[in-house]
Amino acid sequence: MKNLYLIAYLDLKESLRAKWFVVYSLVFGGLIALFFIAGVTESQVMGFSGLSRLLLMYIQITIVILPIFILITTVRSISGDRDNHILEYMLSFPISLKQYYWGKIIGRFITVYLPVLFAMVIAIVYGAFKGADIPWSIFFLYTGLLFAMSSAFLGIAFFISSFVKSSEVALGIAFFVWIFLLAFIDIALISLMMQNRFNEELIIFIAMANPMEIFRVAAISLFDPELTVMGPVAFYILDSMSQTVFVLVSIGYPLLVGLLFAFMGYKIFEKKDLV
Repeated sequence: MKNLYLIAYLDLKESLRAKWFVVYSLVFGGLIALFFIAGVTESQVMGFSGLSRLLLMYIQITIVILPIFILITTVRSISGDRDNHILEYMLSFPISLKQYYWGKIIGRFITVYLPVLFAMVIAIVYGAFKGADIPWSIFFLYTGLLFAMSSAFLGIAFFISSFVKSSEVALGIAFFVWIFLLAFIDIALISLMMQNRFNEELIIFIAMANPMEIFRVAAISLFDPELTVMGPVAFYILDSMSQTVFVLVSIGYPLLVGLLFAFMGYKIFEKKDLV
């Protein structure tokens, strides 16, 4: 375990020195600062006000920004070390492949998750200082949702990095995955639904298999338990399970996806030529 923590610590130090981490932290911290400067907590729209409205806006923007940041900054973790011959150097020490791989995942997860969490903590502290009502239940549920989505895309990124040798190719695949999950899958499913080629329940199930989609719906359900903004789709979701169960599934499913992709990536990394 000592070598595992050492690899995680080295990756954490490397990430903290990198320029992308500074930009990454400023983006999420800057979003919170911008919302406060714009007076979001002092206005009310559609019944949402104070910190509740700020967290709602923050989480909606995070849905788009967080996955691409995680994919781009993480997908080169192994392929970049292979290109720079760092991987060959690291494995010359008494470090196993398992310790190297999972140590990199632990270190990188800390760097991609902490800035997102820290930005929400800043919002809560500032809100408490201003005397605003703090929606603790929403805060903890959003913390769990962000943890799950970070895990999902971190696992996907390491899966890509495990079999791609070139960093440029890895970045291209990561960008395609983000675009596909963000836009293409929605466009394709809407087209299939309009043409009535498949059962509506099957199409909704495929859409909910998208980690970004299930995260989006779960975030909306915390403020709108009836999912009125989603129209007829809400009836299928709420008839299948309660709002509480759906939120738990929305946390558990991305975690499972992330662990599955990370494990598959390790199996590929273990059997593939290292250099």
